[in-house]
Amino acid sequence: MGRPLGTRRDRSPLLEIVVPAYNEADRLPEGLGVLCGKLAGLQVRAEVVVVDNASTDGTGEIVRSWRGPVPVRLVRCERRGKGAAVRAGLLETRAPYVGFMDADMATDLAALDEAIVLLREGRPVVVGSRRHGRSVVQGYAVPLRRLGAIAFNRAVRDLVGGIADTQCGFKFFDGPLARAAAADLRTDGFSFDVELLAHCVRRGASVTAIPVVWRDRPGSTFSVRRHSLQCLLDLTRIRLRAGFRLPSVPAAPVNPVVPARAIFADSKADPIVLDNGLPSTPTAQSG
Repeated sequence: MGRPLGTRRDRSPLLEIVVPAYNEADRLPEGLGVLCGKLAGLQVRAEVVVVDNASTDGTGEIVRSWRGPVPVRLVRCERRGKGAAVRAGLLETRAPYVGFMDADMATDLAALDEAIVLLREGRPVVVGSRRHGRSVVQGYAVPLRRLGAIAFNRAVRDLVGGIADTQCGFKFFDGPLARAAAADLRTDGFSFDVELLAHCVRRGASVTAIPVVWRDRPGSTFSVRRHSLQCLLDLTRIRLRAGFRLPSVPAAPVNPVVPARAIFADSKADPIVLDNGLPSTPTAQSG
């Protein structure tokens, strides 16, 4: 049974969102403004955790001086790598629901409404997928990068529950599950998403993929030429650490957009109707 979202008596957050940041002084103010504005409009208590990943610019000072409608706290991670930063951030959370997203906010935050609904319904892992049939992808202009992403995701589907896009920077989890998976995470680089999802699947969690609106942002630190070999080595290590071929848990693509008003319905709210015509009950755990 999913936990109802609402106001907790102890005023601790129900949702914490981790934002890894390496030298993001230029983009972070706008990104935090958009994210905090969105979270302030939700009828839940939420907080943002920015992980300064050994930045050499003013990233940390921006977070320390931030004043906005939603609490934002700073975590320092001296170990370089996006995976290391996300791990550090997730391990600092305490909320029943957690997630992470990129500082550039390339994924439109409208998807957050649907992610919260599905977490409340008991889905343990909800990820944005740019390859979902109803996603809108704008500006993915580098053919080599796009082809590389397709090949990468096909190579790891058995590890991550069958989803078609492991690298979209928009992922949400049941809090205890995310913290347990993050504690086992050993990949510091860009392939960390694969290992994190694999740890969730190994614990019996299904992965639900939802459509997103995604816009390519300038300033990405990922380079096909510089990072492809490292990604290949990371994937080899992930498979070796798994020790066996993990069972493929089918991802649950969610086609309809759940109305935002459904977020705050009581536990006996009308079921969400999936594209197979069958209702999804509030106790459903699988995709």
